[in-house]
Amino acid sequence: MKPPKKIRPLGLTRREPDDDEDEEQFKPLEWSLISRLFTYTRPFAGKRNALIVLTLIRSMQIPAITSAMAYIIGNIIAPKEVSLLPWAVLGYGILTFVTDGMFHFRQRYALELGEEVVTALRTAIFVRMQGMPMGFFHRTKLGRIISRVTSDVETVRTGIQDVLFVCIIQFGTMVFSAVVMAYYDWVLFLVVIAMAPVLWLVNNHFRMRLSRLSRAAQESFSRVTSTLAESVNGMRVTQGFVRQETNLGLFRTLLADHSRYNIEQARTSAILTPLLELNSQFFIAVLLLLGGWRVFHGTMTVNALIQFFFQANVFFSPIATIGNQYNQALTAMAGAERVFWLIDAKPDWEDDPAAGPLPVASGTGVRVEFRHLTFGYDAARPVLHDINFAVAPGQAVALVGHTGSGKSSIINLVSKFYLPTRGELLIDGREIRTLTSHSLHRQMGMVQQQNFLFTGTVLANIRLSKPEATEAEVRDAARRLDCLDLLEALPHGLETEIGERGAGLSVGQRQLVCFTRALLADPRLVILDEATSAIDAVTEARLQKALVALLRGRTSFVVAHRLSTIRHADMVLVLDQGRIIERGTHPELLALRGHYAALYEQFVQVDEQA
Repeated sequence: MKPPKKIRPLGLTRREPDDDEDEEQFKPLEWSLISRLFTYTRPFAGKRNALIVLTLIRSMQIPAITSAMAYIIGNIIAPKEVSLLPWAVLGYGILTFVTDGMFHFRQRYALELGEEVVTALRTAIFVRMQGMPMGFFHRTKLGRIISRVTSDVETVRTGIQDVLFVCIIQFGTMVFSAVVMAYYDWVLFLVVIAMAPVLWLVNNHFRMRLSRLSRAAQESFSRVTSTLAESVNGMRVTQGFVRQETNLGLFRTLLADHSRYNIEQARTSAILTPLLELNSQFFIAVLLLLGGWRVFHGTMTVNALIQFFFQANVFFSPIATIGNQYNQALTAMAGAERVFWLIDAKPDWEDDPAAGPLPVASGTGVRVEFRHLTFGYDAARPVLHDINFAVAPGQAVALVGHTGSGKSSIINLVSKFYLPTRGELLIDGREIRTLTSHSLHRQMGMVQQQNFLFTGTVLANIRLSKPEATEAEVRDAARRLDCLDLLEALPHGLETEIGERGAGLSVGQRQLVCFTRALLADPRLVILDEATSAIDAVTEARLQKALVALLRGRTSFVVAHRLSTIRHADMVLVLDQGRIIERGTHPELLALRGHYAALYEQFVQVDEQA
């Protein structure tokens, strides 16, 4: 089957060569991966060991039940031993009851063990993600991380709770049934052994193809659902630019790909099932012919032939199951490798073990100094070049420049989301590498243009910066920002529920929540990144007075395109292509009649239009 042509999604973004769909779907069995997976079962060693014992017992019970059934038919029913039949059936019933009772615990322990391992893996991934610097998230797609936590971990679950224990049972069943067959007639047993590889090869060939088609169908369905979600979320743009027919054509093509995989999967399955049935009937015919010949010649009894046929059925039935489990094991290996890749991912940098906390000095700002600092998200391509400036405690610094000039990079460095490539960044006289990130962030308040709110109440989102704060403290922070009345005007006041990503609040209301959250933390360092751009002019006028109170005594870095936010700064840094080209106060830079003065004219026009 020819692979379908890749369809570019509605956003028309080119797929990267390392997308999930291009990763290994199967991986050979590796003892290193298997042993590492089983290290996650150590806390539950008792349950794991009990499960292994139950598994081994069950592999013996299935041939035993079959042998008992054949014995009753050949030695009690055939010779018409009526008096013995009830007792034989009673014994058979007890055996099956014990078998099914133990199967209950085997299945239960397997599911519980799989769940424990999955929980541990997902926790390990989440812990690793919490410690990753921002650079990792800029390089790694969100869908890739989610795929590791969901689908890849689920394939590992299958490997832990199903593949191993099911294969032990199936192989054990084959071994015990083979012993019984060899006991009754070793010649006929050799015939069975010769036929088994043929059935295995046929089954394995088709199972591998079915697994590939199943994986392809899942991936194609993932593209269908993601395209559908993108189309629904972008419906305003779709209708506004009359793209309904274009999007429909792309969606139909994706559906056609998905349908083609499903049809191929159905056709392959329709070939495999009858073929296995035909092979089984052929093998039965061969056994009937040879078995009958041996019975006619007195080298085998009828009872032995009955036992042999029952055990042969038990011997052959696991082959299809083992083939399917083997394919699942290969998939689980690939999933485990991707999961462990994420767990083992090394961050670009970590706090130095010798780093210490930034001392707490409530009511005072921090001193920030850049010394010949150069920085690049890719070290080979710097975005900041030889940056030098110092900010005294309590001073407000405005960063001004066109898009891409380096304003956000300076903020990212001050926040210790990234480390300098060359040069030094000092906080209160200490190089930022010698400070723990946690202690710095505890004394920092940040309000961005696109702030993230979590699902929950307004009150819970404000308390994010200070979980132990009382409601009275939250209200006091909002009152000092002169926005308490605006928050109380929400449908349920501070108890108003917020949906995903702040749904239910306007953009301006979300910004007010973020301002209050920043003030509640009582930070020494405040960062405002286009913080008032989403607030209307009337609300901003109220906030400007409150911002003066918020920033008083605190060191602040402000990125803004509105004149009202810049003119009160103690220092204005004008950046262009990663370099500081002008610095000074607002009046001083206007007097220079340089780059800032030209930007000022644009600010005035924007403010007048606003």
